[in-house]
Amino acid sequence: MTISLSKGQRIDLTKTNPGLQKVLIGLGWDTNKYSGGADYDLDASVFLLHEDGRAKGIEDFVFYNNPKTPNGSVVHTGDNRTGEGEGDDEQVIVDFSLVPANITRIGITVTIHDAEARMQNFGQVSNAFVRVLDAEDNREVLRYDLGEEFSVETAVVICELYRQGADWKFQAIGSGFAGGLAALCKNYGLDAQ
Repeated sequence: MTISLSKGQRIDLTKTNPGLQKVLIGLGWDTNKYSGGADYDLDASVFLLHEDGRAKGIEDFVFYNNPKTPNGSVVHTGDNRTGEGEGDDEQVIVDFSLVPANITRIGITVTIHDAEARMQNFGQVSNAFVRVLDAEDNREVLRYDLGEEFSVETAVVICELYRQGADWKFQAIGSGFAGGLAALCKNYGLDAQ
């Protein structure tokens, strides 16, 4: 049975799902039809965070141009440039058994590519969601549907996975940023130059 979460809620992933070691994180969205003529290209990115809440370098940042961590603990399955169709628009696989011990949180984010030039923002995005599936049997463990509360934001921290002792938990964040990917990188301690 899938558990639906609201913004700010936290849930245990591995303790309540014994044997859950590898998860598939599916992200999806729709775009409103009154666009400015340019296609929407939303992109998922993942930040692996140390105890201080910061990523330390490119090895802690997974996105379409750096699709996996050096040890394969996090893998971006590919860039969907249109978001067309039903279901997940982009997916990320996280293998908890391979996540380095010095990583305490994993931030899952979505940005709008070239948002400023295309005059696009998350106010024009609807039905955004994240879902977590057991990668072994594709059983949906949880789902978080983001509300329609965004306006000028061009980047959103969707959720974070975090380590508590030997267990991994999920937190529904839904926090928006203006400034796109550069703002997210700065928030997580990386220089996006």
